[in-house]
Amino acid sequence: MTLQELKYLVALADHGHFGRAAEACFITQSTLSTQIKKLEDFLGVTLFDRSLKRVSPTPIGREILQAARNIVEEAERIREVARHAQDPMSRTIHLGVIPTLGPYYLPHALTLVQKKYPGLRLLLREEMTPQILDHLVDGKLDAGLLALPVMDDNLKIEPLFHEPFFAALPAGHALAAHDTLKVSDLDGEKLMLLDEGHCLRDQALDVCGTHASGREEVRATSLETLRQMVGMGLGITLMPSLAVDAAPRASKKTVEIRPFRAPAPGRTIGLVWRKRAPFPETFERLAATLKSNLPSGVEPA
Repeated sequence: MTLQELKYLVALADHGHFGRAAEACFITQSTLSTQIKKLEDFLGVTLFDRSLKRVSPTPIGREILQAARNIVEEAERIREVARHAQDPMSRTIHLGVIPTLGPYYLPHALTLVQKKYPGLRLLLREEMTPQILDHLVDGKLDAGLLALPVMDDNLKIEPLFHEPFFAALPAGHALAAHDTLKVSDLDGEKLMLLDEGHCLRDQALDVCGTHASGREEVRATSLETLRQMVGMGLGITLMPSLAVDAAPRASKKTVEIRPFRAPAPGRTIGLVWRKRAPFPETFERLAATLKSNLPSGVEPA
């Protein structure tokens, strides 16, 4: 049993198809099939169910696959330690970002990182929280920018900043007559939400769920769509501070923003990565840099 065979095992599990896995490994499909069969013969078990449309690990295959991932990850750690011994900030990071944060925070973060760490390359993947967490586990992502809390003992979690929520109201709405609002002021208002799967949807319900009505009637796939719906007078919504500051000029005529009175509701954004990551110093430095250079409109976590 070799390290290369274990890499083939992981690749086939990730792609679920011999052809795509072989292409990712830069070998022929027949070579991959032969190597997997050789590994199965050596172990004396069947690792994959080949009768399905998508090749899937057998129950024993899933157990062996997890051990194989750990071995491959440790081997990668050795390689990375050797490669980046002199400069841990000269490498490539696959970074997942939630959609309600990416468009508003990344321009600031990327400019900062590029200036301070020109050798650090961030490859971005915008996904919802469950997908980011899954891809941290399977190694497709190295780190994620998420709304906290995140409950996973296998992840290192570093809070970066607290982002307050604001009420977004149609122009001329009765609540816009107030300089600040209480959450209870939303009693009876139609609260518009993002679709299922967005963590901001759950956070909005935590804040306003007992104070708003009709919340299932109108849902959107993005904050910008919600902003336009508010401008059309379809209801109200909650906007994170960074999204408020990034509002298009045209929307400022149709949408009025009001802060909440202290203690204002909000969310905490953090950087998360695997505790077993082969280059922890990279993420520790990245988190420290992001924490010490916050954009306007947010507070230290």
